[in-house]
Amino acid sequence: MSLKNLNTILATAGVLFVLYLGASFILTPATSAPGFGLPNWPSGDGGGFLVVKGSREIAMGLVIGVLLVTGHRRALGWVLLMEAVAPFGDMINVLAHHGSMAAAFGIHGLTSALIVATGLLILRETGKAHKAHKAQEAAAPAPAAQPA
Repeated sequence: MSLKNLNTILATAGVLFVLYLGASFILTPATSAPGFGLPNWPSGDGGGFLVVKGSREIAMGLVIGVLLVTGHRRALGWVLLMEAVAPFGDMINVLAHHGSMAAAFGIHGLTSALIVATGLLILRETGKAHKAHKAQEAAAPAPAAQPA
């Protein structure tokens, strides 16, 4: 399996997972929230923050999906690196609020690490393609000068 195919599978899995997660927080927040890792959840009108989390996840998934579908692979790699900040922030949030260490590291930390790894793999793939393209341009003869 080529690096490009592996990267496409990893990015697609990421898109599907993030969209599922976002939809879960919007459609079934009561069942999704406890798995996040925080010891206490907002009550009353505070549950609206779960919709914020769900909306953020859906937006992240759509950005990744659009870059994947349109073939902007180098931008996809950079965006994945930037989006890895969100689950890392979730990990810090859970730890700062004395939540579940297992959820902090096993869910959020691992997710962040997987997103970073996928982003770096895609940048590696696109870096090789970019170097090959530059080498091909350098090897091509320069166009002949046009008479005036």
